[in-house]
Amino acid sequence: MNFQQLRSIREASRCGFNLTEVANALFTSQPGVSRQIREVEEELGVEIFERNGKRLMGLTEPGKGILVIIERLLVEAENLRRASDDYTDHAKGTLTIATTHTQARYVLPRVVQAFRQAFPDVRIALQQSSPEHIADLVLSGKADIGIATEGLSQYKDLASFACYEWSHVLVVPEGHPLLACVANGDYLSLHDLATWPLITYDIGFTGRGHIDEAFHISGAHADIVLTAMDADVIAQYVALGMGVGIVASMAVDSLHAHGLKTIPASHLFSPNVTRLAVRRGTYLRSYAIDFIQQFSPNLQREKIITEVAL
Repeated sequence: MNFQQLRSIREASRCGFNLTEVANALFTSQPGVSRQIREVEEELGVEIFERNGKRLMGLTEPGKGILVIIERLLVEAENLRRASDDYTDHAKGTLTIATTHTQARYVLPRVVQAFRQAFPDVRIALQQSSPEHIADLVLSGKADIGIATEGLSQYKDLASFACYEWSHVLVVPEGHPLLACVANGDYLSLHDLATWPLITYDIGFTGRGHIDEAFHISGAHADIVLTAMDADVIAQYVALGMGVGIVASMAVDSLHAHGLKTIPASHLFSPNVTRLAVRRGTYLRSYAIDFIQQFSPNLQREKIITEVAL
């Protein structure tokens, strides 16, 4: 058997057993994929997939165990290539980072700029997506590093590292009554905030879980009239007078262009932790470890290598 045959089996599982999608993913033909799968089954003497006619329907019990081994073999084959590249040209390659819009827009620019100065021959590919999809990209090997606030710590096959803590802030137009309330030294509660229409992040993005949790615990009803993935978009609608915005503290500097004011909200919502994740068992190129340390200087090189290797 060969690695292309093993990739056909792995992609069949990833693509929901749709051979057309497998063929597209591997840049080959559907009959070619079917033949490669059959050849492995014949060589092993066991059926890996359940079938209904020519259609794959799922994995057999032996197939589930075999897929685990195939995944491990393909990861190690990729590790071998990366290790070879590291020794032959340690400062050249491509680093793919899957992250949210908030991280890409407000946090990563300074890190990427410093990294590029240190490694001018390394190309960086940023893939912006939801936290759930970010985890899938890293787990599948399509991204080297994932960065997000929500979700990454929930996957046992990802080594995730706490990088930095941040809070939410409220965003209002100039002259908003909440500004006067704070200026007078009045305590702003969630019940006070709940009297206003709110604009914040989509569910699953940028600490939205802590916002919903805080309102639920307090018993206050949050009237969230509009959601978005991007603080700049949220600010645009706040500027139109549609409601009070709740955004990440990292985005504060960009809000001044909209003529908006911010109000601290760390007493209203739990702090958030941005995490960076790498697939366990992956060989990390030297420049990838340098990028991780530039993003989170408190992480030690040995700790990163040890956690990823577990």
